[in-house]
Amino acid sequence: LRDAGRVVGMVGDGANDAAAIRAADIGVGISARGSAAARNAADIVLTDDDLTVLIDAIGEGRALWHSVADAIAVLIGGNAGEVGFGILGTLLSGRAPLSTRQMLMVNLFTDLFPAMAVAVTPEEDAGQARATSPEDAAGGVLGEPLIRQIRHRALTTCLGAVTAWLIGRFTPGTARRSGTMALCGVVGTQLAQTLLDRRGSTLVRVTSLGSALVLIAVVQTPGVSRLFGCSPLGPVAWTGVVVAIALALAGQRVLPGVERTVERLAAAGRERAGR
Repeated sequence: LRDAGRVVGMVGDGANDAAAIRAADIGVGISARGSAAARNAADIVLTDDDLTVLIDAIGEGRALWHSVADAIAVLIGGNAGEVGFGILGTLLSGRAPLSTRQMLMVNLFTDLFPAMAVAVTPEEDAGQARATSPEDAAGGVLGEPLIRQIRHRALTTCLGAVTAWLIGRFTPGTARRSGTMALCGVVGTQLAQTLLDRRGSTLVRVTSLGSALVLIAVVQTPGVSRLFGCSPLGPVAWTGVVVAIALALAGQRVLPGVERTVERLAAAGRERAGR
């Protein structure tokens, strides 16, 4: 099993199991009826004879890996999308579309409570996690699937921000208004992604919707809004923000198909070059 690249666990209760328990990646001894040799060689000791707790532990562990991967994607993917929008906006307008205080607001509303809620809320229940294949537990979740998740979130966040900002620039209003729309587009797109990914979690729903309401209150309160370099938005501007978020989420749904098409075209090109 180890030569095949698997993580190996060994459960035993006798002295003859001690060598295998010690050699395994995770050795488990049984205290209730096990020998001292098996217990001393083990990494984990069960205090009773109920071996089903090991199955529950595997389910909890796999759910934890998924939660960690999702929280990493929220943090890294969202920040990468913000950086991409900042670079693109600076190239197009000659100045950063968001101020330092506004960027801190973005991190406050997207990286604090929603990301923490994702980290502590399992995506799957124990039964689903137990059914997951071993390859999908640690290495699979934290490998290529995580990179793909980060990439999709970054592109979606950048698309939502750029779209909201462009709508603001091409509709009547000031540069402060378009920057405020971009801020709402960045935060709204990230919160919408988090909410859709974990819509079954009450904690994620509360933190995501709560962050959105606080953002709206900050933007629409004149004195507070000016403090953060924003301006209150009217119905047209908020409609533009909602449209930008919807377009970004729609784009996220077609990203996997676009990537598969690009990969097929690239493979066909390599095959023709090889001939």
